[in-house]
Amino acid sequence: MAKFTPLHDRLLVRRIEEGETTRGGIIIPDSAKEKPQEGEVISVGKGKSNDEGKVFPLAVKEGDRILFGKYSGTEIKLDGEDFIIMREEEVLGVVSGSASGASAGSKKETASSRR
Repeated sequence: MAKFTPLHDRLLVRRIEEGETTRGGIIIPDSAKEKPQEGEVISVGKGKSNDEGKVFPLAVKEGDRILFGKYSGTEIKLDGEDFIIMREEEVLGVVSGSASGASAGSKKETASSRR
């Protein structure tokens, strides 16, 4: 991929695709799927600047897994691959550690084993 650096407080994000089958084994066609709201930060800009020209670095960095709104950003295509360019303020949060579903499932097991 060609080197792309977003300007100011913008991020270049690649969507993280979800699985094509449900827990019950039902295969979902592409037309019925919602676009995932989770992505990986590929590249970040220098940061947001104030009226005096002082630059504040972004809280999000390359490699972070983030959650963003359903209609956030602008979809673009670079070298045949789909990406989203969005502002840092459109990011809802950073996902850290293992998958969130796995940690919630383990909490349920410990609660039911106590009974």
